[in-house]
Amino acid sequence: MAIESLPTFTKPARQRWESIPADIRQRLLSNVWCGHCRHETTITHFSATIKGGDLLLVGQCAECRSDVARVIKGS
Repeated sequence: MAIESLPTFTKPARQRWESIPADIRQRLLSNVWCGHCRHETTITHFSATIKGGDLLLVGQCAECRSDVARVIKGS
């Protein structure tokens, strides 16, 4: 049985992520576009950083394992 590792976040990214309500975080994770599958998917094995004031999640498509990303605009 494989155990998935916890996501890697920079400290500012963790603070931003934790400021988002849990139900919204789940929706954000399950609403990521995969260019390979050509449809919405869930991001897995992701890390997070702040880039240009936005929260950037980078990980893999849950279906095909291609690289995917999600940008969450800063306020």
